[in-house]
Amino acid sequence: MTTIDQILDGLVDMHCHSGPSPMPREFDHAGGARDGWERLRMRAMVAKCHHHNTQMDVLAQRPLLADIPTEVIGAVALNSTVGGLNLAQVQLCLGLGGKVVYMPTVSSGRHIDCHAENLGFPTPTVKLTAERIEVVRDGEVVPELLPIFDLVAEHDAVLNGGHLHPEDISACFAVAREHGVRKFVVSHPDFVIGADPTQCSSYIEGGALVEHELHMYDPGATMRWPVEQLMEWISALGPENTLIGSDLGQAGFPRPVDAFRRVGEALLDLGLPEKDLRRIVHDNPRELLGLD
Repeated sequence: MTTIDQILDGLVDMHCHSGPSPMPREFDHAGGARDGWERLRMRAMVAKCHHHNTQMDVLAQRPLLADIPTEVIGAVALNSTVGGLNLAQVQLCLGLGGKVVYMPTVSSGRHIDCHAENLGFPTPTVKLTAERIEVVRDGEVVPELLPIFDLVAEHDAVLNGGHLHPEDISACFAVAREHGVRKFVVSHPDFVIGADPTQCSSYIEGGALVEHELHMYDPGATMRWPVEQLMEWISALGPENTLIGSDLGQAGFPRPVDAFRRVGEALLDLGLPEKDLRRIVHDNPRELLGLD
């Protein structure tokens, strides 16, 4: 086993776009889990879809997952295709074993504005309605979110800031904390969202972890950001406050395992201590998701 495989052994992928999905996908949840287990003994992966509750997929694919030790964790993103800020969808996801609730992603105003900037988002295979969903109105978090926050707290689930404006993430997290939520994640702060390290430090002070995505840094994908940028984020915020997700699964893109290996090795070459990389991909997500 290579050094990088020893470090990554048992990792958790916090952000995998496996299928089914209205977007073209390279593999389904079971296929991603099997590849992760066979090559890196992946402990778990969070199956994210912008358009439906993936915990239902996990249950439907149970026969395919039965002999795969990697745990696939379902999630729901509060976009227009699930009815927006829909308490019933959160009840369904968390009640049946899901662990992550995303604030609006593709239906957020920030995402819709960025889509007009042509940032390379994939094209769906079916026509989809993406209505703008506001989470803050007249300076206040909308009341539809309050029972959702109560339910997230009851299940000790993770609340992800989605693709909201940085100020809206702050407002939602503050109210969610008042309702008992204690697990928060901000994904790719420097893509779509536009949150700087200072803003992310304020999220961290409120109990959040900051997640970065291999899709942006792996040379086999399309964005190919310099890994030095990721290293700067880790140095600024600390490995104890950092998560990494693949954000992969799109048709024609690298497998998550390959991206974890390439970007992980690049971080080590830049001087990231092995123990810090392991904390980021192993310890932090396991604690967040309540895994052994």
